[in-house]
Amino acid sequence: MSFKSDIQIAREAKKKPIMEIGAALGIPSEHLLPYGHDKAKVSQDFINSLESRKDGKLILVTAINPTPAGEGKTTTTVGLGDGLNRIGKKAVICIREASLGPNFGMKGGAAGGGYAQVVPMEEMNLHFTGDFHAITSAHNLLSAMIDNHIYWGNGLEIDDRRVVWRRVMDMNDRALRDVVTSLGGVSNGFPRQTGFDITVASEVMAILCLSKDLDDLQKRLGNIVVAYTRDRRPIYCRDIKADGAMTVLLRDAMQPNLVQTLENNPAFVHGGPFANIAHGCNSVIATRTALKLGEYVVTEAGFGADLGAEKFFDIKCRKAGLKPSAAVIVATVRAMKMNGGVAKADLGPENVEAVKKGCPNLGRHIGNVKSFGVPVVVAINHFHSDTDAEIAAVQAYVAAQGAEAIVCKHWAHGSAGIEELAHKVVQMAESGSANFAPLYPDEMGLFDKIDTIAKRIYHADAAIADKSVRAQLKAWEEAGYGHFPVCMAKTQYSFSTDPNLRGAPTGHSVPVREVRLSAGAGFIVAICGEIMTMPGLPRTPAAETIRIGEEGHVEGLF
Repeated sequence: MSFKSDIQIAREAKKKPIMEIGAALGIPSEHLLPYGHDKAKVSQDFINSLESRKDGKLILVTAINPTPAGEGKTTTTVGLGDGLNRIGKKAVICIREASLGPNFGMKGGAAGGGYAQVVPMEEMNLHFTGDFHAITSAHNLLSAMIDNHIYWGNGLEIDDRRVVWRRVMDMNDRALRDVVTSLGGVSNGFPRQTGFDITVASEVMAILCLSKDLDDLQKRLGNIVVAYTRDRRPIYCRDIKADGAMTVLLRDAMQPNLVQTLENNPAFVHGGPFANIAHGCNSVIATRTALKLGEYVVTEAGFGADLGAEKFFDIKCRKAGLKPSAAVIVATVRAMKMNGGVAKADLGPENVEAVKKGCPNLGRHIGNVKSFGVPVVVAINHFHSDTDAEIAAVQAYVAAQGAEAIVCKHWAHGSAGIEELAHKVVQMAESGSANFAPLYPDEMGLFDKIDTIAKRIYHADAAIADKSVRAQLKAWEEAGYGHFPVCMAKTQYSFSTDPNLRGAPTGHSVPVREVRLSAGAGFIVAICGEIMTMPGLPRTPAAETIRIGEEGHVEGLF
């Protein structure tokens, strides 16, 4: 059976001018800053004018742990937004921007797929409106000003062994994880060991995605702890006097990006913190703007629900005062087979027993999301190889968990293939059954928060950490940061910290090897297992096959 590729479908899209998309949402043209004809930024003045409007209903799309078989979370997010519009609801989609690192590594595009895509697809997966470049520049400006301050006399008495602010770039490059800077003599400064993270792991990215306006942005930037003195006194970004210039660099990036789906429905694509090493949600300002403009807002959280949904609930919703009305968990028959022990090459033939064996991974995510007080429905993202018996096995398992699984064919049929899910989401959201509450209270101790997530979400026996890690957490509590939520940095492929441990493992522990303070963003990062904040490229990176084709189009990115 032959299917058009995602990029073929995207290039056939009949896009409307972005001003028409904005007008349908009630955004006057003077409040749209166009980037070409098919994307624009929404002005802060217009966003401020919406404050008194009633919020629409917020729908989270999350998923099982990702597998090489594919789940299609973004595709389902876009499809559901189109589906809600199809049944007469005014719906807006909110997703993250794509990072260049994984696009040129192994992930490919991040704009949906099939007939459930956001366009312009190529631009969104490359430089888009330059937001990530602005974040990279603002982050590295601070790095440069720290080293410059030390070079010119170090009036703040920074201990150059305790500079905690690393540099970033939006590319996977393992060679930059640990580096020594300022070699080459006196004129180049004082040599010290440091390193690079990927831009999407930058605290500046997290801050931009959690800030409500430019004033809030500058305040949060000023609160970044960049270094310590010899007597362990913290040095802040505002002490370096970099917060104002950083805000200037981020002024345009702070404004949400408006684009459209293949069916000409509105979509905000803004911000992009990773979910395995950051908090994995699009910007608060985009989500809140969409809630003021639409009856329904469909947004996604990165990777599986153990990472993305937990951080969406415990960090983004807590910080922004958001209350989701319903959640959708995306699963596929193919992924159930992989969780049941079937190799990727053997996923084609029917294997009901493997499906049943793999379903506990889905079941655990259902229970976890329900524990936040949010009603749940499962979307079975349909593949043409799925058999009726395999689908029935998933539906029967989900029914036994007290939820419903609905087959969705939006990849092949767009909004027409996801109407049933759209109706179910409306039913759940309108029922008023959501009773959202975060997993833990603000006043709980920092290590207890980590342990609570490990036990209740990952179903581990415990979180474990060296004495030095526990002492650091205690010191931050004494410094006034104890009320912060925690952002768990771990592998996305498993509930455990072992990426090869699929299904619903038990009897494991969660080792916390390092903790980082994100004082500006307002959370503590707990780095678990072997997770890296600067990913590397795979043996055969996607970049090897990306090129400009004969017709001038990008080839190999999707």
